[in-house]
Amino acid sequence: MEHIVIIGNGIAGITVARNVRKQSDKRITVISAETDHFFSRTALMYIFMGHMTYQHTKPYEDWFWQKNRIELLRAYVERVDFSEKRLYFSQGEPLAYDKLILAVGSTPNKFGWSGQDLAGVQGLYSYQDLELLEENAQHAKQAVIVGGGLIGIELAEMLLSRNIKVTFLVREKAFWGNVLPKKESELISRHIREHHVDLRLGTELKEILPDANGRVNKVITSDGEEIPCQLVGLTAGVRPNIDFLKNSQLETDRGIKVNRFLETNIPDVFAVGDCAQFDVPPVGRRPIEQVWYTGKLQGEALANTLCGNRTKYEPSHWFNSAKFFDIEYQTYGWVHAQMQEDEADFYWEHADGKKALHFVFDKQTQQLKGVNTFGIRLRHEVFDQWFSEGQTITHALEYLKDANFDPEFFKKHEDEIVDKFNRENGTAIQPKGKSWKRILKAVMG
Repeated sequence: MEHIVIIGNGIAGITVARNVRKQSDKRITVISAETDHFFSRTALMYIFMGHMTYQHTKPYEDWFWQKNRIELLRAYVERVDFSEKRLYFSQGEPLAYDKLILAVGSTPNKFGWSGQDLAGVQGLYSYQDLELLEENAQHAKQAVIVGGGLIGIELAEMLLSRNIKVTFLVREKAFWGNVLPKKESELISRHIREHHVDLRLGTELKEILPDANGRVNKVITSDGEEIPCQLVGLTAGVRPNIDFLKNSQLETDRGIKVNRFLETNIPDVFAVGDCAQFDVPPVGRRPIEQVWYTGKLQGEALANTLCGNRTKYEPSHWFNSAKFFDIEYQTYGWVHAQMQEDEADFYWEHADGKKALHFVFDKQTQQLKGVNTFGIRLRHEVFDQWFSEGQTITHALEYLKDANFDPEFFKKHEDEIVDKFNRENGTAIQPKGKSWKRILKAVMG
């Protein structure tokens, strides 16, 4: 019986395992050094804040794996012998495979800062990081977070829930400035400061200094300022977790190089999820996409290939979502931090400074290219359909009410949004509705 071995029990690896089992009787082994069972990594912050327990973050009961004949192995892979098709662990006997799936995820970036390995300095990615944060938070009244992105925001919210004062060092002049346009970045920066975070834009970490016991005691910024702290969170992005694969015959760059079928340069070896880097990415997509849903889609495609139906990874239109404290953020299509030459845009922001919509469209054709939304929930399937149909900004504004996914008693703002567009552009767009029936019919077939 063919033996499929998967290193990594995150969303990408587990999606491969589940979908292979649905289609075949192949032997499946999932290896992880992190946890015994698959859990929702995006819920780590809610465990720390007391909103959930670890048990609540596991989508499947512990008996699920044995019932579905998916073998779980808690082990740390030190080396892969690709010629002999064997895995070697830090402890225990080697394991042979017929096909190997590398779903090894990411690890927090470190940039060689002096003191980055001191006690009290950590990243936030794995379950072990969460356990370490529980320990480090007990020693902390002040914390410094380094790096302005989504993990940094989560860590700030987590620490504030324990009454730990937070200073946030962001190298760029704007928060998440490589992703968010200027007005959105300013909105989020205001919101961060309203939550009593000391946000320092354009400020870099120079070094981390210890106390007499070897724990972090303060940081020195690029401006020479000393900031006392007992905890430092390094959240300056993540990178593919592939150090143990370097200096092997596996072709790597920033990640493990794959084609659109998730195949590496070695026969019977594949890569999915955060660690995979496409040699030729899908049109309009990045070579590495470290997002939950892309890992899931890649896992589904690879499972088909492993079961005899060779399937190319074909993602639909880009989307992502996150939370900045209590402001929900969604993005559909592409809204770049810097406008492209062929693009025009329309930005609306509510008077409370906590809700905004930003549309980007083609200057000539008016075709919708992307939308960012803050504090207003939009329907993914509606925008996905509009992009596929090549709909215009006019259509999007006419039927914006149909895209709204806010609960029933939330205040709606579509009339105000359309009115602002009309005043700025000399148009006379009238809000309409009910296009959702046509969209659902198209989506459901």
